[in-house]
Amino acid sequence: MAESGDAPLRHSPIDAAHRALGARMVPFGGWDMPIQYDTGVLAEHRACREHAVVFDVSHLGSVRVQGAGARSVLQWALTNDLRRIEPGRAQYTHLLDPDDAHVVDDIIVWWVADDEFLVMPNASNTAPLLAALEGAVGEHADGPCGVEDVTATRAVLAVQGPDARALVDALGPALASVPRFEVRAASFDGGAGYVAGTGYTGEDGIELHIPAEAARAWWDKLLGAGLQPAGLGARDTLRLEAGLPLHGHELGPGITPLQAGLGWVVRFDKGDFRGRGPLLAEKEGGEHRRLVGVVLDGRQVPRAGQSVLRADEVVGEVTSGNFSPVLGQGIALAFLHPDVKEGTVVAVDVRGRHAPATVVKPPFIKD
Repeated sequence: MAESGDAPLRHSPIDAAHRALGARMVPFGGWDMPIQYDTGVLAEHRACREHAVVFDVSHLGSVRVQGAGARSVLQWALTNDLRRIEPGRAQYTHLLDPDDAHVVDDIIVWWVADDEFLVMPNASNTAPLLAALEGAVGEHADGPCGVEDVTATRAVLAVQGPDARALVDALGPALASVPRFEVRAASFDGGAGYVAGTGYTGEDGIELHIPAEAARAWWDKLLGAGLQPAGLGARDTLRLEAGLPLHGHELGPGITPLQAGLGWVVRFDKGDFRGRGPLLAEKEGGEHRRLVGVVLDGRQVPRAGQSVLRADEVVGEVTSGNFSPVLGQGIALAFLHPDVKEGTVVAVDVRGRHAPATVVKPPFIKD
């Protein structure tokens, strides 16, 4: 993901806790974040699949949209349809470019109260989201609406894995019991926050939106409850096994939701929305590429930018690739020509060697 020029890196409210644990810190989306701890990416990945881990994902943005006109602003700015959910629910959606319908960002919306939403963009995309929402207020709000970046006021901790809820239950049953894609208000040492049944690993779990001043205490509580800390390296290999897109790889400039296989995020029947015209034109014109999964026959590791070949013909390109700790094989997401069907035998050009592979439908691992 592109960095923010010469701007100083931002730090999580629990930055000192990561450093005390010996985390390897790296710049990511304008933030200095832990990529791994001394256990390593593979061990952290397996801990999430087999037990439970906690990630600091405070680099994600938090934008509060509130007022009587908040829903109408989000209905126009984003692709999904808020009429399909209600207060207390979360929804995955996209912000599109108005000119060519590429995905400016993929976003989770938490509908936290009747006229109040938390909109959560990716790390480096808070500014374009703010600009889009503020622009929408003047033209599309059907009542008063305020838009505020509250990222600096909180931390976001993602607790993920098959044992996640059982471990959190000892700290707060109301936190552990929130259903998938529901959102609840929560108290953290007297500070107001939220808990949602969301995540980005393919495992069950919750995400905690905690006031910054309470974040270190709750990080320590989670570790004390038996959760293992995990960094963004494991979060990336986990989301890849789950077939989940990453902005800057499967989404971004030149990539529309239809190409990424995420047409279900777009509700053309809800009325006009930002980017609807060019996206509808693409839908009516037919796809020219599609996102698929590729499983290598062996342990070779594919990487973004490598060519995918059918016989000797280049039919696409890897967008994300890595070694799957669960499968013990190389896996990749790739944009391929639409006539390359599931089950097709292909090859990935891994540093000049053609590694045999098969086209599959993600996710790579099933629940």
